[in-house]
Amino acid sequence: LDMEFTGLHSTSLQNNEPSLFDSPAERYVKARQSVQRFTLVQLGLALFSKENSNKYVVHSYNFFLFPSTLGIRDVEFTLSASSIQFLSHYGFDYNKFLKDGIPYMNEVQEKILRQHLLGGTWKVCSTSNADREVLKKAIDEVTTWIAAAKEEDTMILQDLNGYHMLEVQLVLRQALENVWTEPLGDKRVMVKKVSPEHRQLLENSSYDHCQKKLILLSARGFTNLFQILVKAKKPLVGHNMLLDLMHLHDKFYRPLPESYEEFKRNIHNLFPVIIDTKTVTKSVQKKCLFPRVSSLLEAYAVLCSNLNPKGPPCPVIALASGCSRYAEKKSPHEAGYDAFLCGSVLLMSAHLLLCRSTDDAVEADPSFSQYLTALAEHVNKVNFIRGGVSSINFSGEDAPCRHPPALVVHVRGWPGLTEGQIYQEFKARCRFDVRRLSKNQFILLSNKYKQLVLRDYRHHPHLQVSVYRHWRHSPSVNCLLQISGVVALWSLLAFALGGARS
Repeated sequence: LDMEFTGLHSTSLQNNEPSLFDSPAERYVKARQSVQRFTLVQLGLALFSKENSNKYVVHSYNFFLFPSTLGIRDVEFTLSASSIQFLSHYGFDYNKFLKDGIPYMNEVQEKILRQHLLGGTWKVCSTSNADREVLKKAIDEVTTWIAAAKEEDTMILQDLNGYHMLEVQLVLRQALENVWTEPLGDKRVMVKKVSPEHRQLLENSSYDHCQKKLILLSARGFTNLFQILVKAKKPLVGHNMLLDLMHLHDKFYRPLPESYEEFKRNIHNLFPVIIDTKTVTKSVQKKCLFPRVSSLLEAYAVLCSNLNPKGPPCPVIALASGCSRYAEKKSPHEAGYDAFLCGSVLLMSAHLLLCRSTDDAVEADPSFSQYLTALAEHVNKVNFIRGGVSSINFSGEDAPCRHPPALVVHVRGWPGLTEGQIYQEFKARCRFDVRRLSKNQFILLSNKYKQLVLRDYRHHPHLQVSVYRHWRHSPSVNCLLQISGVVALWSLLAFALGGARS
């Protein structure tokens, strides 16, 4: 699985950037706000099926998605300029996303739509002039034609896209009791003049394409496929997939809960086996002398270079005939291609780990169950970028947070200094995350701890930098020491005064 979004991290929200200080629960709160603002533009799905011998055949698909507009409430989402520019650079087709995107909705939206369909208060959120013109043109054509038409006469409406096909039929049927409509495919709708009695019979037949259950099926769109994936209970594979899982939950299942633990439970119930190839490749780098890589495509290229020449060959991965474009041309950041890379990286990484973990020779045709055994320590562990843990555990408790060595900055003679100003001061030397410790102290965290910062600020007139020591710098420890000192002083004074009276 792979997804592309209209944005990643909302910059309009204060303190929303990922930070090394974040616990998984704190990061979830930040990401939840961003997921609620942005939407999916494309979802890629690659299905790996094992054939005879050591061969997997891949069917890879791209789905352009657009929020369902059939309902009582319009859907709003935000665009991030950097994300839009990034996808444009890789040739993303925004016309296809906007004009032909497959609708989707979560359970809450579906419930609202179902209530309005049953109550007859549905509407399509067609607010653009173009949509209104299409609808008006179709109604004008039918009302002009029907005045002179005889019963059983028909006419054809042309060039209707997407929801126009459904909307035109629903509006015509609601407005005129003596018309019947049927979709013909190829953007056409047939309109027939019928008697009201005949119309009633047609409405109660199983051939009615505008039955409420079929309207609901159409409005749910991609959500139908999501529910099939949930029922299948197959291993779900992604790369750096925390945001992917959050969007899956929010867009196709239910709005993201406030509780981080509830989110984890829900995802684990939906997909009991999750594997993040970012977590897996980090392990392979340590165990199998895997070169350091920064992207999924780089990981795929390195794994294809045969890192284990003496062992049994990796499984053959062949694209199905309808998906051969990916065999001929790289298409990075196209969701279907990245989904193909994800599954391929997983299989090749699992093969390397299996060869390393098995004392005896690995058989020439390992089963996928054997690969899952080799991957056991990584199952349901989703990579956690820049935070207090390396991964999030979706099938249990997360590991305790462990932060890299910290520096503490003590400020003298520089009143009103903010976290942002501290960040600007130090960013040229190293990428730090900053958090205020007390009125005149700040903590700095970095994955790349640099001694030169201590050296450069040794004689600074306003900033004194030292290594953070909890017993020395923690406000709670200092407070406890101060209270203990006061108690000890009073005890000593009371003892002295009591001795003097004696």
